[in-house]
Amino acid sequence: MPQPQNQTRLDPKPAEPARSPAAAPAPAPAAAPRRGGELPPAHRSLICVSLPGLAISSDQGQLTTQGLEGFYRAGRRLLSRCQIRLFGREPVSVQARMVSADRARFVAVARASPDAGPDPDIVVQRMRHADGTERITLHSSALRPLRVPLEVSLGTDLAELGAVAAGQPGRELPAVVHDAGLRWSSPTGHAVVTATPAPTDALASAGLLRWEFELPPGGTRTVELRIRADGTGSARSAGHSTVRPFAVAQAQGDDPRVGPLLRTSVDDLQALLVRDPGQPSDVHLAAGAPWRCGPAPAESLAAARMTLPLGTRLAAGTLRALARTQSTRSGADFGRLPGPLRHAGPQIPPSCTGIEATLLFPVLLAEARRWGLPEQETAELLPAAERCLRWLRTSACEGVYVPDPGPGGPLRCETQAHAHRAAVIGADLLDAYGRPGASELRQWAEELRRRFREDFWLDDRGGGRPAAARTASGHPVPYLGSGAAHLLDTGLLGAGVLAPGLLDKVQTEQVARLFGGPGLDSGWGLRTLEVKESLYNPFGHRTGAVRVHETAVAVAGLSAAGYEKEAASLLRGTLAAAEAFSLRLPEMYAGEQRVEGGAPLAHPAACRPAAVAAAVGVHLLAALVGIRPDVPAGTVALSPMRGAPLGELGLTGLSVGGHAFSARVSRLGLGMIEEAADSLQLGV
Repeated sequence: MPQPQNQTRLDPKPAEPARSPAAAPAPAPAAAPRRGGELPPAHRSLICVSLPGLAISSDQGQLTTQGLEGFYRAGRRLLSRCQIRLFGREPVSVQARMVSADRARFVAVARASPDAGPDPDIVVQRMRHADGTERITLHSSALRPLRVPLEVSLGTDLAELGAVAAGQPGRELPAVVHDAGLRWSSPTGHAVVTATPAPTDALASAGLLRWEFELPPGGTRTVELRIRADGTGSARSAGHSTVRPFAVAQAQGDDPRVGPLLRTSVDDLQALLVRDPGQPSDVHLAAGAPWRCGPAPAESLAAARMTLPLGTRLAAGTLRALARTQSTRSGADFGRLPGPLRHAGPQIPPSCTGIEATLLFPVLLAEARRWGLPEQETAELLPAAERCLRWLRTSACEGVYVPDPGPGGPLRCETQAHAHRAAVIGADLLDAYGRPGASELRQWAEELRRRFREDFWLDDRGGGRPAAARTASGHPVPYLGSGAAHLLDTGLLGAGVLAPGLLDKVQTEQVARLFGGPGLDSGWGLRTLEVKESLYNPFGHRTGAVRVHETAVAVAGLSAAGYEKEAASLLRGTLAAAEAFSLRLPEMYAGEQRVEGGAPLAHPAACRPAAVAAAVGVHLLAALVGIRPDVPAGTVALSPMRGAPLGELGLTGLSVGGHAFSARVSRLGLGMIEEAADSLQLGV
């Protein structure tokens, strides 16, 4: 859930009395509290994001206090009601669409007089911005001049998003006239709406602003509303106009979806940027809107890793921000990053996202260096990575496995994959800087590979499968889900070589076969649980839904291992799902089987946009081209998907070593580097 950020409180301006009286409306009834863990549906909402600002709307455009609707700033709802009327009645909504990650456009129509026939002659356009701006434009197509009365009804409860989501927002607050608008106050904050031009009338008791406009034939009039948290300061935005850590990349190809997918992905990533309170110049990604706009170490690191083709600035800011939160006290938690527990699926207790983040930190640092993170910045972050690797070695029980969430906890398949990758990639990083401990990590990783292939592999008539986990008592948890995709994500070593994996060649081939089968491949992406399992639920976020992050991990891992048929099927399914969601992928959706003419079913509680889902667009296209850089060694190579599942594909404006990088894959699957730094030796 979004949490309000610390803000500087300013002395509020004195409020003016209402200029004209009006009967106060009946207070809005408080919504019924929701059951524990239940969230209001958000899948049909238009969510404008430019953190710390949010604007959540229905497809009607009117803000009516229902559900999550409203303008938010740093997790507090500044405006919950914004309804317009022309001639005393609401216009008819005809269209609602996202223009960009931070803006939505709503169009409605009205008839100027009842005898004008069925054709509307006034168009009302509303442009709503996450930064707290709404622009209302009236356009007349009438044949005669019109005198148009416009009313805007406003209200707020100044509730926190968590309370709104729980169905306990509180009642609307009384307003007072303030400047060219209205102001609301509560013990926890203030909100002000100002209007340009100033209204003809402002009725505080009704929360109403009024104008009367003369509209000539073809004439246009515009009102702009600005919503702000008056007297509480404002958290600095890292949104669209301030910080841009991403290269201006473009995608072109035979598939017309690749260009819009990349643009939408970068737009959503930009909208989810937040500044680190300890060092505002460092930015990282929030997990997603509307539920998780606060710190999310594991998701921030994973998304930064997937967006390395757009440059290393986000990775550096994320690593620095998280290094400041790392535990440096002696004890069992030394070197660990913080992170909440997360539901891990059936038969397993919740996992710890802090453990996942701790194991991902040295991997992101090492791979960012391969993509061109300057040596000085890498060296400054190296001590934090060393502390993560020290935690890894001291946390392993029985000398090899890492329990999750802690001592005595289960041994999760994904956690062992994260730990093994961290050890192998971390050892490579330590060697690069002449730091001790690399040989110990490699020996431990080798022993983990040997033990894992015996302890976690379950033989059956179908060829076997990896266990999802082993309990503390040593019993295997035999179900198969998308978490096994992390076994294929081995990481990048020097000279573009992939690190070894936990599975042997035969086991990898079997996992690829299972991922390509109908039990896990839904046609829209990889299910989190096989359909034949008794606990399967197509909407279960760990029991059958499609999580796009793990699907993208599987696509890249399968392709790198040479199983391009299975990778291509998952890739095409994810791209088809993205198209159904207007190329703005949610973090998950239902795992219902794809049928001809069908569409994926939205998950009502999924974040959209979400950091890892937005980063998937970058990750999938980069995996198609197969870019493998090693800037310290002065090389960059391509290992494209030879089957060219999307036909010809070109990526331009990427960043390798801080310089523009462009590459293309032909319809025959041949890779070509078209632009790169002069200092890099090119290969394929």
